[in-house]
Amino acid sequence: MKNIKIYIATHKKAKLPKMDGYIPIQVGSDLHEDLGYIKDNTGDNISRRNPNFCELTALYWIWKNEKDTDIIGLSHYRRYFFNNKKNNDFDNILSIEKIDKILEKKDIILPKKLKFGRKKTVKSQYYESHHTNDLLKCMEISDKLYPNYSKSFRKVLKRKYLYAFNMFIMKKEDFDSYMEWLFSIFSELEKEIDLEKYDSYNQRVFGFLSERLFNVWVLNNKLKIKEITVSNIDENAII
Repeated sequence: MKNIKIYIATHKKAKLPKMDGYIPIQVGSDLHEDLGYIKDNTGDNISRRNPNFCELTALYWIWKNEKDTDIIGLSHYRRYFFNNKKNNDFDNILSIEKIDKILEKKDIILPKKLKFGRKKTVKSQYYESHHTNDLLKCMEISDKLYPNYSKSFRKVLKRKYLYAFNMFIMKKEDFDSYMEWLFSIFSELEKEIDLEKYDSYNQRVFGFLSERLFNVWVLNNKLKIKEITVSNIDENAII
């Protein structure tokens, strides 16, 4: 079987699954006390940027420091992929064996679509909650750096659903390709955003934007998707 690692992003001590292949990683480790997990502030890292990049500080660490893995995934301390959509107990979390079997035929495992409703799109939903110019700047930068992504970017913005939470499981080479693409765009975007003008919520801008850009990348690369139910452990509610 392939070497599969599903990292669990967490910023606090929590009840976590004790399953083969599931590994907790502390995000924003540079800014907080040591929780006893793998920390995102070792090696090549952007741990200190966690207030702006959210779980991307864990993804960046994995990208730069995880070398001997075939398949990479990300869950959250309160959200996981589950086998049975009516059962969100820890013993129902998607197993490494099941992941390996799914990815024999599919390219990526994603949460079931988060649907907005008839009148709301990815673009309008972002505009309701965040600074509109940031999304437009992302598209402009992407158009300049990756013109072959232009159609996909605009198609995603018109969709009435989103693959949310920055949760996925995919081959490491695909993950590396995605991270290279994403951070090349963000390195340019950082030059144009004055975070001091944002409130604490919208200072998480790169985390919010990455959810939308991830959908663009998946579409443009024509990945074969397997949708799996994601459940929220904290609220005992299916998402």
